[in-house]
Amino acid sequence: MLKQRIITAAWLAPLMLAGLFGLEGGAFALFTAVVVLLAGWEWARLAGIEETPQRLGWVGLMAALMGLMWALDAALALWPLWLAALGWLVTLYWVARYPEAGAQWQSTPRRLLMGLWVLLPAWVGFNVLRDSGAWLLFVLLLVWGADIGAYFFGRAYGKRKLAPRVSPGKSWEGVFGGLLVTFLLAVGFAVWQGFGMVSALSLVIITALVTLASVLGDLLESMLKRHRGLKDSSNLLPGHGGVLDRIDSLTAAIPLFALCYLTALSP
Repeated sequence: MLKQRIITAAWLAPLMLAGLFGLEGGAFALFTAVVVLLAGWEWARLAGIEETPQRLGWVGLMAALMGLMWALDAALALWPLWLAALGWLVTLYWVARYPEAGAQWQSTPRRLLMGLWVLLPAWVGFNVLRDSGAWLLFVLLLVWGADIGAYFFGRAYGKRKLAPRVSPGKSWEGVFGGLLVTFLLAVGFAVWQGFGMVSALSLVIITALVTLASVLGDLLESMLKRHRGLKDSSNLLPGHGGVLDRIDSLTAAIPLFALCYLTALSP
């Protein structure tokens, strides 16, 4: 298993970095669309669709919506990001109230609708942040830093369970560890960019909110997999599970950070 994980990471990491930072414009939009559509293929399974023709139909619908949004310049607009922010607030309630509130989202059509506000705004967020490669890099480092901090702090100090009925392995200590790492990242980035006190404080606050959102993204996928009795979203990435398993935190962090970038951080 470890060998397979290393082999997959050896080709996957360079491919993702080249696509995210080597492409621009329509090529970048197409690259990120492929990633999100692969996640959409897996989302259909989490929604309860196993038949290949129906899953292809769902992916085709997502692709058509992406094409329409690109044609209407909605891929760089604010409203999909506000939709995502509202959707994630609803998701927070569902995760906090799992399994009691399950009847509100467990039907297949509702889980598919949930997938639209999770995946499409993430694609929009990628395209918004590509205009500033530094901010795209920052939010990627933020999510990775939050994961690393949560892992090590959780292993060393984790006692209080964060959401035991959704993801028993996560702890509040892990969340605090992730927040500490991303706080240091935000301070370092603010110093590097020469931010004043107000701008630096804004970045720290936004970083904390996005860090918490990334945790929620992870918990949402865990909740859906637990409901379906699945360990991974798929086996598309040998040793790593599925695409959605790799970007679950980003699906929440990217649109929220892009919204903050457009409303508070951009010149």
